[in-house]
Amino acid sequence: MSDDVKAIEAATKTYLDGMYEGNADKLASVFHPTSALAHVADGELKIMPRADWLTAVRGRQSPQSRNLERKDEILSIDLVDARTAFVKVKCQVPPRYFVDLLSFLK
Repeated sequence: MSDDVKAIEAATKTYLDGMYEGNADKLASVFHPTSALAHVADGELKIMPRADWLTAVRGRQSPQSRNLERKDEILSIDLVDARTAFVKVKCQVPPRYFVDLLSFLK
């Protein structure tokens, strides 16, 4: 396995740990300060800056604190070129179950 894939996998595992634990500091460590969460809600594109998302994470009860079974996984790592990768992960923060698409830039 290449060093780049190992680094991407490690960062993705940190992301999944942060989501399960509700650890905003862990999540912040793997997202660039200018990053944002994009999603569709009520048929409308919503963009949430990283700082707002981390505040939301700090304000919600984590799956770990509710003793919920952990069911997340890395579904795929796609190396686009030497500086770009996309990672598809399965996540859960009940009652939400979702697939996240993460962009990695080197």
